[in-house]
Amino acid sequence: MRKTQPSPGNKDGGITTLEEKSLGCIHKGGSTPIMEMVDCAHPPTKKGLVLMDTPCYDMLSVTAKAAAGCQLIVFTTGRGNAIGNPVSPVMKVTANGDTFRRMSDNLDLDMSPVLEKGMSLEQMADITMENLLETLSGKLTKAEIYKFGYSETIISRVCEYC
Repeated sequence: MRKTQPSPGNKDGGITTLEEKSLGCIHKGGSTPIMEMVDCAHPPTKKGLVLMDTPCYDMLSVTAKAAAGCQLIVFTTGRGNAIGNPVSPVMKVTANGDTFRRMSDNLDLDMSPVLEKGMSLEQMADITMENLLETLSGKLTKAEIYKFGYSETIISRVCEYC
């Protein structure tokens, strides 16, 4: 783990340790109570915030969530990622305005107005919920439109969980 994480892209973005990367993940979870922790590719049995023990590799993590029955994967990225999945839509979001402008054909939601234009978190939450509901109602994600990640589903043979 220490040899591969943080990834070169994380390091380029300023993350220096696995602990820093983990703190970012914790912060993304917000203050909602965790209702359940499930093993890799196992479906949850409870409603609410459920965490899945997956490998850190993006494609394997997304594949595991789809295998567990996830109906929509919201993938946060700071530097951009052309990830998709043939089973579950992958809605890619970023709060990095430069990344969104550079990769607008690949990313679904720009959250940078909170940081760059003073938009409130409540306003962004409303926009995010609207986008989630539209996507769950059939609006195609950029990954679906352009077929990003459709040949990149991964099932690990060495992972002790999957």
